[in-house]
Amino acid sequence: MTAPPAARPSPFKVFFVSGIGTTLEYYDFLIYGTAASLVFDKLFFPAADPLVGTLLALAAFGTGFLARPLGGVLAGHWGDRVGRRRILVVTLTVMGLSTVAVGLLPTYSAIGPWAPVLLVVLRLVQGIAAGGEWGGAALYGIESAPPRKRAFYGSFTGAGISIGGLLAIGVFGLVNTLFPAAMLSWGWRIPFLLGSLLIVVGLVARRGAAETPERAAAEAPPRIPLVTVFRQHPRALLLTFGLSLGYNAIAYIGFSFFLAYAVAVGRTPGESLGAQAVFLTGTTLFSLVSGMLADRFGRRPVVLAGAVLTGLYLFAFFWLVKNGNSVLFYLAFAFASPLTAAMKGATPALIAEQFPASVRYSGASLGYQLGAALGGGFAPAVATLVFVSSGKATWSVALLGFAVAALVTGCVLGLPETLRTSAENKIAEEALR
Repeated sequence: MTAPPAARPSPFKVFFVSGIGTTLEYYDFLIYGTAASLVFDKLFFPAADPLVGTLLALAAFGTGFLARPLGGVLAGHWGDRVGRRRILVVTLTVMGLSTVAVGLLPTYSAIGPWAPVLLVVLRLVQGIAAGGEWGGAALYGIESAPPRKRAFYGSFTGAGISIGGLLAIGVFGLVNTLFPAAMLSWGWRIPFLLGSLLIVVGLVARRGAAETPERAAAEAPPRIPLVTVFRQHPRALLLTFGLSLGYNAIAYIGFSFFLAYAVAVGRTPGESLGAQAVFLTGTTLFSLVSGMLADRFGRRPVVLAGAVLTGLYLFAFFWLVKNGNSVLFYLAFAFASPLTAAMKGATPALIAEQFPASVRYSGASLGYQLGAALGGGFAPAVATLVFVSSGKATWSVALLGFAVAALVTGCVLGLPETLRTSAENKIAEEALR
C-alpha cells in the first residue's frame, strides 16, 4: 500500500534545498583543501622541510575522501528508511559544526601533537557528512522533478558543487588580500567561521522542505536497503562505482593538478586561481545545460560525449597552458568547463535512476562515494607521480586522463539508458510487487 503522491515543489525551492545546500556543504569541504595548501603545513604540521609539512597537510585532506563511503552508507541507509529531507538536515548540521570547530582549533604551537590529531578527526567527520550529502541532494532534485526534467533538477547538485568551489576560492582570496599579514595568526580562521552563517541559510531551507513526492509514494524500504542493493543490483553498483571513479579522477585532476601545473610553467598563483574561477563558472552554467540535454537526448549520450571529448582535449589543454599567451591560457580552462560539466550535470540522474526508490539512496551513495574516494582522493597524487616519473612530460598526464575517460565510457556503455524507463515507472514496478 503506497501513500498518495505529494505535491511537487517549485524549481526554485528544489534548487534552494538541493543546489544551494550542496554549495554550502562543499564550500566547507573545499576551504579545508585550500587551507591545507596555504597555511595548515605551518600551523598544524611543522617540519624541518616545508614540503614534508605540506604533504602531511594534504594527506590529512585526503582522509576526508576515505571517510566518504562510510558517510554514503550511513546516510543511504537512513535516507531510504526515514526519508531524504531529514538526512540532508543532519549532513548539513554535522558539516557546519565540524567546520566551525576547525576554525576554533588551537594550533601546534598551543597544544602540540593534539592539534594535528584533532584536525584529522574533524576532517574525517567532514568526509562522513560530505559522503552523505551528494546522494541526498541529487535524489531530492531528481525525485521532486516533473516528468522529463529529472536530469535538469539533478544537475542542481553539480552546479552547487561548482558554486561552492567558487566561494571557497573567493573567500580565501579576499581574506588573503585584506589581511595578508594576519593569515598565519587569525586570518585563516575567517573562512571556516563564515561557513557557520552559510549553514544557517541551508538549514532554514532544508528544515522547511517536504519529503520528495517519489519517496513518499514508494513502497516501504527493506530493513537493510544496502543488502538489497548487493543482492539485486550488483551490476548497477559496480558500473556506477566505475563511472564515479573515472569522473571524479578527471574532476579532481582539474581542480588540483591543473593549478599546480600552471604555476610550474610560470603562471602566477593569482592567474592560476583566476583560471580556476573561469573553469568553475563554466561548469556551474554548463552543468545545468547538461541536465537539460540529458532530458532531451538521454543521459548516456551526454555523459559519453563529455568523457570522450575530455579525454581527447587534455592533450591540447597542456599545450595551451604551457605555450599559449594569457588569452589562450584562460581559454584553455574555459574550453575544459563544458566538457567536464557534461559529465557533472547528467551523472546524478544516470546513477540514481539505476536503483528503485526504496533503495536508491543506499545504491547511488555507495556507488558514487566509493568512486569519489578513490578517484578524488588519489588521482591528483597519481597525476603528479606520473608527471614527475615521465620527466615532466605533459603527454603522460593527458594519457592518464584519457585512460580514466575510457573507464567512464566503458561503464556508461554498460548501463541502461534511463530517460524513459525510470522514476515514475519504477514506482509503478514497486507497487506491483
